[in-house]
Amino acid sequence: MTRKRNIASALVAFAAVAAYTGHQARAEGSAELDCKLKFSLSTWSAIYKHSEGNGTVTCENGKSMRVSIVAKGAGLTVGKSHIDGGTGRFSDIHRISDVLGSYAQGEAHAGVVKSGTAQILTKGDVSLALAGNGEGVDLGVDIGKFTLTRAN
Repeated sequence: MTRKRNIASALVAFAAVAAYTGHQARAEGSAELDCKLKFSLSTWSAIYKHSEGNGTVTCENGKSMRVSIVAKGAGLTVGKSHIDGGTGRFSDIHRISDVLGSYAQGEAHAGVVKSGTAQILTKGDVSLALAGNGEGVDLGVDIGKFTLTRAN
């Protein structure tokens, strides 16, 4: 009976150490990285919406990357606008390259002279919250994709 209790105690201790060690390894390997985007974007639309721009992603670990932005969509939309000094914040980033790719986008927008945007975009587990103010005329609702690629 004592031998069974010792074996059981040893197994419980081993499982506890293994669980703690595995948890620590996952926590260190999956630490979320705080990354932000500063961008400029020009848009025109007449049913089809097309935006192009550029920006810089900067992360808390000191790494940065210049990016090109292309957004395409369709819907009931018309106008032309420009955003300078826009900002974005990423979630669920583990390395700076995680920001690259295409994000699903849905937007309702309206502006005359002063224009603006605030939206949340998603790409799998990664999300990007955008905000910006600019100038132009725009009105509509559209869906599409917002793509970030590494700039040359």
